[in-house]
Amino acid sequence: MKIHEYQAKELFLQAGMPVPSGEIATNVADAVSIAESIGRPVMVKAQVHVGGRGKAGGVKYAENVEAVRVWAQKILGMDIKGLTVKKILITEAVEIVTECYVGIILDRVTKCPVIMVSAAGGIDIEEVAANTPEKIHKLAVDPILGLKDYQARELASKLYKDIKLVRQAAKIISQLYDVYWMSDASLVEINPLITTPDGKVLAIDAKLNVDDNALYRRKAIAEMRDLDAENPAEVEAREGDLSFVKLDGNIGCIVNGAGLAMATMDLVKYYGGEPANFLDIGGSSNPQKVLTAMRIILSDPNIRSVLINIFGGITRCDDVATGIVLAYEELKPEVPIVVRLTGTNEAQARKILKQVNLKSADTLDNVVKEAIRLAKLDEIG
Repeated sequence: MKIHEYQAKELFLQAGMPVPSGEIATNVADAVSIAESIGRPVMVKAQVHVGGRGKAGGVKYAENVEAVRVWAQKILGMDIKGLTVKKILITEAVEIVTECYVGIILDRVTKCPVIMVSAAGGIDIEEVAANTPEKIHKLAVDPILGLKDYQARELASKLYKDIKLVRQAAKIISQLYDVYWMSDASLVEINPLITTPDGKVLAIDAKLNVDDNALYRRKAIAEMRDLDAENPAEVEAREGDLSFVKLDGNIGCIVNGAGLAMATMDLVKYYGGEPANFLDIGGSSNPQKVLTAMRIILSDPNIRSVLINIFGGITRCDDVATGIVLAYEELKPEVPIVVRLTGTNEAQARKILKQVNLKSADTLDNVVKEAIRLAKLDEIG
């Protein structure tokens, strides 16, 4: 689960981290009022769950209240990578001397949190990793022992030479680790961590993603979820107990089991197609889940064919076929659908599919090739 910058900064403040003051606004009048209360130049920052806000025009400097009014009018309602800006953060503008990056992510190989720091902050860390990886310094933290003070100081010394700045940065790194640990985060970032002319180190941006599986014990954070800022298809999938991730292709995939779903997507790529999503209906045989999955897939205007790949173990093929028929009758799909059903009750499933004139392919290779062929025909047609 992603939370907004202003929400992440609230968690930073609770941990004692230095962040610029600011408040959230949902309309121009509130934005102006907040700026007046701050009484100095401010930043107007769009609050959406995507990166690249600044490049998209969603982060602006406002020297006075009138500038706040102008930028608030332009940013509220703005579309940034498919998401509409409904909230803006009005926060005091800070003069910047240097910019650095600090982030923590879970390394699933070592099963440890890894702290990353770089003096090349203020830009996409992916660019730094790709072009100048030597500028990123990493430390794997033992989850039992936690982050030690000397480790935080060593990381901070990779960012600054001035001992006063190192001490401030070391404290912030330790506090960031506390936030990461106490929120069950999968990712937490400060980009940029800045220094000011008077020698202060501040976190002027904040990003925090929380592991969905831990939300049951982080109720205060779970309440921060902003459904309006999330992809509607992903919201519906979560509510329907489906695992769904939107991609950029045109072949919709409905599969049972994460491993089989990944293998199916790999094979689509192998044969020259582009998967539009990862969607795992799990081990349930509930036809309603298949109907929900189909509704989610068909809501994507880029879809040119739908590939259904089911291996019936716990999942019963006949129940899945029933769900496909329900989807046909209710949704009346206009794109071609190809199906592979093998395993438990597959013979009954094939009979059910005949109700809507769908045939079940015999192998995974064949169903993938057919989905790609039909997608290309649909694009031409």
